[in-house]
Amino acid sequence: MTSPAATPRASSGFRPRLLDALKDYNRGRLLKDMGAGVTVGVVALPLAMAFAIASGLKPEAGLVTAIIAGLLISLLGGSRVQIGGPAGAFIVIVYGIVERYGLANLIIGFTNGIAVLIAVSQVKDFLGLSVVNMPASFFGMFYAIKGALHTLNPYAAGLAVACLALLAFWQFGLSRLRRSLPWTGQLATLPGSVVVLVLATLVVSWMDLPVETIGSRFGGIPSGLPALVWPDFSWESARFLLIPALTLALLGAIESLLCARVADNLIDDRHNPNQELMAQGIANFVTPFFGGMPATGTIARTVTNVKSGATSPIAGIVHALTLLLVMLVAAPLAQDIPLAAMAAILMFVAWNMGEWHKFVHLRQYRMPYRLTLLAVFFLTVVFDLTVAVEVGLVAACITFIYRISSLSRCVEVSATECPDYPQNAGQVAAFRLYGALFFGAVKLIEDLQDHLTGKSLVLDLKNLIYIDSSGADALNDLARACRKNDVRLFVCGLTHQPLDILQRCGFLAVVADGYLYPDLATAMAAALPARVGPSGAP
Repeated sequence: MTSPAATPRASSGFRPRLLDALKDYNRGRLLKDMGAGVTVGVVALPLAMAFAIASGLKPEAGLVTAIIAGLLISLLGGSRVQIGGPAGAFIVIVYGIVERYGLANLIIGFTNGIAVLIAVSQVKDFLGLSVVNMPASFFGMFYAIKGALHTLNPYAAGLAVACLALLAFWQFGLSRLRRSLPWTGQLATLPGSVVVLVLATLVVSWMDLPVETIGSRFGGIPSGLPALVWPDFSWESARFLLIPALTLALLGAIESLLCARVADNLIDDRHNPNQELMAQGIANFVTPFFGGMPATGTIARTVTNVKSGATSPIAGIVHALTLLLVMLVAAPLAQDIPLAAMAAILMFVAWNMGEWHKFVHLRQYRMPYRLTLLAVFFLTVVFDLTVAVEVGLVAACITFIYRISSLSRCVEVSATECPDYPQNAGQVAAFRLYGALFFGAVKLIEDLQDHLTGKSLVLDLKNLIYIDSSGADALNDLARACRKNDVRLFVCGLTHQPLDILQRCGFLAVVADGYLYPDLATAMAAALPARVGPSGAP
C-alpha cells in the first residue's frame, strides 16, 4: 500500500497529520477508513480489557484508555495510520505501581515490558487458582502460584488451553489450510482474539461452567465513560514514582516511534516524530483523569489498520468511536467473558511480543551485547523492570564509549602524503587524529607530549568528528606543553563541531597567530624548516 498522492510527507514542525491527510479527502477514502477503523476497534476490544486486567486494573480502564488516548493520538499525532492505546508493554510497570501506590499515581509515560512476566502473571487466571493478592515481583508471583496449586480449577485450565490452541491455529494453521480449502481465507480475516472471546463466552454460558468471569470479579463493565476525577497526588508518592515515570516515558517513547516507523515502511510515508510524541504526551496526560492507564503506539493494531485499508487518522478516530459505541451499548454482555480466556489471549500476546530468536542467535553477536541482553532479561524477570532499564542503559553507554574509544586513534602522517617530511623528521612531528576526542580517548593527546622533541608539531584534525570538554582541555594542555618546550604547534583541517568547540574554549586563540591551516599540505609547508612559517611560539 502506498500513500495517496495528495497527502504530503510529514514536516518537521508541530502539525497534526490529520490536517494534511484531509486535503483532497473523498468518499472512497472515507469508506476505507471507516472499514479499517471498525476492524481495528473489534481487534482492540479484547486486548484493551486483557491488558487492564493483567495490570491489576478493572477492564473498563483498558477500554477508557483505548477510547480517549486512541482518539487524541489520531487527532493530534504525527503518523497517518498509527493506532494508540494500552499495550502489553505497560503491564509490568503499571502492575507494580498499582500494587504499591494505587491507581491515582498512574502518571504520564510509557514503557516496554517483558513477555515472560506477562505470561507468569497470567498463570493464576489460566489455571483458575484462588490467589487473593498477586504480588508484582517474579518470586512473589512464583510462590503465590505454588502455594495455590491445590486450588486449580480444571474447567478454567481446560478452557484456557483450548483457547490458546485455537489462537495458535488461527494464526498459524489457517494460512496452511488456505491452499487446500480456499474458503478458509475468509475466516483468517477475522481477529482470532475476538473469535476466541466470543466462543469461550458462549461455551461458559451454555454449559454453565464454574469459572470466574469479568462479572463475578469486577461486577461487569459500566455502560458509560467514568467521570473526571482529580488524582490524589502527594509529594511522598511522587518521590518514589520518579524513576518508574521516567522509565515509562523513555521506553514508551521509543516504542511509539518504532511503531510509527513500522507504519511508515508499510505505507511508504514518513511520520513527524515531534508531533507524534506531543500527541502521546497529551493523551497520557488526559487519560489518567478518567481512570485510564498509559498508552502508546501499538504495532499489532497499527498493522491491522494498514492492512484493512486505512488512509488517514480518520481510521484511528473511527476505531475509538467503535469502542465507545461497544462500551455504551454492549457493556452488559461483557460480564460473562471468562477470565481464563483473557489469560490465554494475553499469554499468546506475550509469546508474540518476545523476540525469542535473539537467544538462538546470541553467538553471532559480540560478548558485550550478549552480556547486556542476558543481564537485562534476567534483571527484568527476577528483580524489577526499572532496575533492568537502568542497568541496560548503563551497559549500553559503557559499550558505546568502548566502541567509540576503539575507533578513535592517532597515527603518524605517512611519507607518501608529505614527501619532504622524512628528510626533516627530526625537526617536525606530524600526526592525524580520527574519530572522537572525548574523555575516553584523551590519552591519545597526552601521549603526543612524548613527541615534543623537534621544533614543530602538526596536528591534522580533518577526520575528527567530535570533541567534548575533556578533549578540549587535553588540547589546551598540549598547547601549554608546546610553549613550555619551545615547540611550534600547527593545527589543520578543523571543521564543524570540533572547530566550534575549540573556538569557544579558547584553544584557537593560542594557534590563531599564523598556525591554523585549512589542510595538511599547507601546514606542513609552513612547519618544515626549509619553509618556516610565521615566527613566535604558539
